[in-house]
Amino acid sequence: MILSAKYIQELLHKYYAMEVSVEATTGYEDQNFLLKDHQGNKFISKVTTDDSQLYFLEAQLRTMEHLAASPVGSFIQRVVKNTTGEHLTRISENGINLSMRVLTYLEGGLIADLLIPQAEIFDSLGYLLGSMDKHLEGFVHPAAYRYNDWDLTQVLDCRENLKYIKDHEKRTLAAYFLLQYEMEVLPLLPQLRKAVIHNDANDYNLLINNGQVTGIIDFGDMVESALINNLAVACTYALFRQFEPLEVAERLVSSYHQVYPLTRPELSVLYYLIAARLCKSVTTSAFQRTKSENKHHFVSENDAWILLYQWIKINPLQAHNRFNLCCGYPSVFGEDDGYSNLKEQRKMHIGANLSISYQKPLKIIKGALQYLYDDQGNTYTDCVNNVSHVGHCHPRVVMAMQKQVARLNTNTRYLHDSLVQYGKMITDTMPSKLQVCYFTNSGSEANDLAIRISRMMTGQKDIIVLDHAYHGTSTVAMELSPYKFDGPGGTGQQPYIHKGMNPDLYRGHYRYGDEDAGQKYAAAIGEKIDELKEKGTGIAAFICETLLGVGGQIPLPEGYLKAVYQRVREAGGLCIADEVQVGFGRVGEHFWGFELQDVEPDIVVLGKPIGNGHPLAAVVVTAEIAAAFNNGMEYFNTYGGNPVSMETGIAVLQVIQDEQLQQRARETGDYLVEQLRELMEKYPLIGDVRGKGLFVGVELVRDRETLVPAVPEINEIVEQMKDRGFLLSTDGPLHNVLKIKPPMLFNREDAASFVAHLNDVLHGYS
Repeated sequence: MILSAKYIQELLHKYYAMEVSVEATTGYEDQNFLLKDHQGNKFISKVTTDDSQLYFLEAQLRTMEHLAASPVGSFIQRVVKNTTGEHLTRISENGINLSMRVLTYLEGGLIADLLIPQAEIFDSLGYLLGSMDKHLEGFVHPAAYRYNDWDLTQVLDCRENLKYIKDHEKRTLAAYFLLQYEMEVLPLLPQLRKAVIHNDANDYNLLINNGQVTGIIDFGDMVESALINNLAVACTYALFRQFEPLEVAERLVSSYHQVYPLTRPELSVLYYLIAARLCKSVTTSAFQRTKSENKHHFVSENDAWILLYQWIKINPLQAHNRFNLCCGYPSVFGEDDGYSNLKEQRKMHIGANLSISYQKPLKIIKGALQYLYDDQGNTYTDCVNNVSHVGHCHPRVVMAMQKQVARLNTNTRYLHDSLVQYGKMITDTMPSKLQVCYFTNSGSEANDLAIRISRMMTGQKDIIVLDHAYHGTSTVAMELSPYKFDGPGGTGQQPYIHKGMNPDLYRGHYRYGDEDAGQKYAAAIGEKIDELKEKGTGIAAFICETLLGVGGQIPLPEGYLKAVYQRVREAGGLCIADEVQVGFGRVGEHFWGFELQDVEPDIVVLGKPIGNGHPLAAVVVTAEIAAAFNNGMEYFNTYGGNPVSMETGIAVLQVIQDEQLQQRARETGDYLVEQLRELMEKYPLIGDVRGKGLFVGVELVRDRETLVPAVPEINEIVEQMKDRGFLLSTDGPLHNVLKIKPPMLFNREDAASFVAHLNDVLHGYS
């Protein structure tokens, strides 16, 4: 029900003896009106039609009255009493029930109206909030002890509104921060001081004049809650439209602390509370869009999303440390001794041939979608960990694992719905003949099983692999991997393992521009088969990654697998597609790498991304092969197919499909490759850029004619990019290929930033 200005004017005359002009203004829940009397004095009238709020409205007015006698009294609106001396006027006439309040008017502009608020403003805001909270210490009113969905202690309730966020990336971002609130804040709630707080110091409730905060209005969200929540709310809106939000937060925290000291537990959760308030804001806006056209419901939405994207790039430990320091508390960082003790302990108890990345090792303590945080407050964009396929700590995957591990984890000798459900979900993504799954714990184990099946099915032992290939760490997988058996410490090639040429169009026998390169490389495999036939030996299988990983991040030449598969099958062998590195939509154009070659394998091996870091892998075969493998010897895997693994796999697959991550990989990957090829035109050090989707290789050479590998230059570049906040690694037979295979949440902004920094680094080699 919209109340007219004329009607409000009549009510004010009747109940307040006020002769004023009335102008409607915006409001979130109340109907607000600006009043002016003949002397030019201004007032605000707030009217509500909600009978259930009467007791709480009284609490607001009592709180304002309490603060009027404090040092911050001039910052708070005074209550104008009606003709009977009451704070709140209850009106019932003509079938209408209203509650009216009249408040003095505070001069000043709104912080929200500033394009970029000056950081100095928030020194005075910290002083005001600290003083107000200090004066409210010990203040009680029964109505403040209530449920308020804007109270940050209730913020997890807004998970119900996540579904209204239509943008997949944004929805996941908000869900991630709500998960972090659950993990990081909830356990500490008992340690946080409680108080009656204003709870809504947003940029539309703060008045400024001459660069100073001159007033705080609207006590409509007042509640008894954790004291630090009041500061967290103020920080959230203070950081809108700021290029360095953490610096602004420090000023606000520091000035508050000078007046009303904060505790160390309060500072430890402030980062997550700011994120939580942002999540509450964006989820509420998303829900409101389903039922409201009130522009006031959406005024903060865009700013909140921008800040959320800024916030996730800030290491929470960095924020915690800076909050501590600005309040005079010790640093939360440990002594930077290069991790000498940890490395010594690792040396004593962990095998020395387990290498550590980077010249100065990283101690990563937390993952956040496509970002990683170390223990020194640094944030890194993860450009290489394809195992965390749908992002580090993706909330849907984490919660699926948590729920199932709390319910049951056992083996496949008991019936369980999720085992069958996931098997069907996987096979539904593949050609119809591939319909039977065997679950394992790693890609190595899955490749091992695939070879075992092929040897049993064909009665042969010999396997054809590609030179430089890598298929895992089990004994059989190592025998399949020239990358290992030809390398340092390798045992050499077994007589039943046969290497085919690496079909490398950049430095191989047949190169870019040769339209028949795929057929020529395939013919070399055919020649290998013929050689074996002449010796009276058949083959069990040909195994090949559908894009070559360790071999150099190489997409296969057009028509290659189709021709190879034909020759292998003619020889009675099986065709195994190793999708451990590139499956589940990473290549963008298709869900599986083998689809790029328009072939149907006999066996598909899945691993790495399948569980988003959980130890899960699979072998998928045709019904005919599965029937032959069922030869009387039981296949049982203690952990393979367990309920936790199955629920994890289900969640990962649902996230890929629901969040359209295959399309994301294609769009972001196309953009990334395009930008990298522009760099190749500028820098001769880049010899080749290749890949599909978010599986990209950049080969560095000292000379584009001789193709001399750019080593150690590439190692220096990787270190410099790490120092700039981007984690990369190298690959290829000559260790001169930058491998780029980030989590699928890697977005266009990440790609642009990565290329810009790589450009700066390469400039030093031009």
